[in-house]
Amino acid sequence: MNRPPSRSGKSRTPSRNATTHAYPRSARLGETLREVLADELVRIDDERLGFVTVTRVEVDPEMNRGIVFFDSLAGEDGDALILQAFSDHRKRLQGSIGKQVRAKKTPILSFRPDEVIRSAERIEKILRENPSPSREATVNEDNYVQKKVFAEPEDVVEEDDDHEVNDLNGEA
Repeated sequence: MNRPPSRSGKSRTPSRNATTHAYPRSARLGETLREVLADELVRIDDERLGFVTVTRVEVDPEMNRGIVFFDSLAGEDGDALILQAFSDHRKRLQGSIGKQVRAKKTPILSFRPDEVIRSAERIEKILRENPSPSREATVNEDNYVQKKVFAEPEDVVEEDDDHEVNDLNGEA
């Protein structure tokens, strides 16, 4: 059964070549670049990049430039060495992207420390150092939240019908 064309003259169904995605192309490319760069960092034998994690890659809409955000165990103290190492290995990283990613062009990479993660760490440190007495939950040494659900047995007090206060051991 043939449908009449819509008023605009365009088909209602997408063409074979059209793809529908939930997020923009630059975001998809950024995630792919993050994966490729993370794999390549494992292969690079440079101790300056030993404990570096690529947290995200932002690509501009024209896909000409990409900003690689990273974090490391060295923190802010190790940023200068890590940036120098990335500068030394930039061509290798660009080449790896060119070989592994199917794209018309490879974005030119620049590298920056991920300030979002560092800000979150500073906030967490402040909250740990200044606990709020109004919060019921506490954080143990393993960073797990614990809620005080039950009172300690010696704190429990029962009242009987004569309004005398007895503890759990039955003593008056």
